[in-house]
Amino acid sequence: MTDDQQLISVLADIRERGAIGESSLEDAVAHADQYVAALAAEVRTVVDLGSGGGLPGLVIAVRRPGVQIVLVERRQARADLLRRAVSALGATDRIEVVSDDVAVVATTRGGTFDAVTARSFAAPPITARWAGALLRGGGMLVVSEPPVEAGERWPAELLDQHGLVDLGRMQGVRRFRRS
Repeated sequence: MTDDQQLISVLADIRERGAIGESSLEDAVAHADQYVAALAAEVRTVVDLGSGGGLPGLVIAVRRPGVQIVLVERRQARADLLRRAVSALGATDRIEVVSDDVAVVATTRGGTFDAVTARSFAAPPITARWAGALLRGGGMLVVSEPPVEAGERWPAELLDQHGLVDLGRMQGVRRFRRS
């Protein structure tokens, strides 16, 4: 079984249990691949906020086997699904599932991650707050963006408050760097 076949199979199991709503898993993986493309080559640690059904975290794990990933999902049932998925992918040595609030992770591991990813996690002020707390200096935040530019979603004063610099949109994601 190829990595993508195994990945699609794992994601299909998660979808059957209601944690992924996309009808096309191939399209969902293609969107998650935009996160992979947006991550700098030197990224070695990633925390995915509100991991839900594992998108983009599981796709990043398959595409970037040298990266350590923390999937943060406060809903226990979804965290359990993610743990089963990580095991099925044979990646328990480099993917950790944390079943807790992001605030707990920020308290215990603040300023230690090379990258933060977020797909449908929270509004920009909340996402910026936690990314600013979790990223090391020079680290990256990569978030999903609506298909059409939605005005000033990421105002300069919000980014300044959390030490983030907008690197711009790249297809369906936006990148930020922690100063």
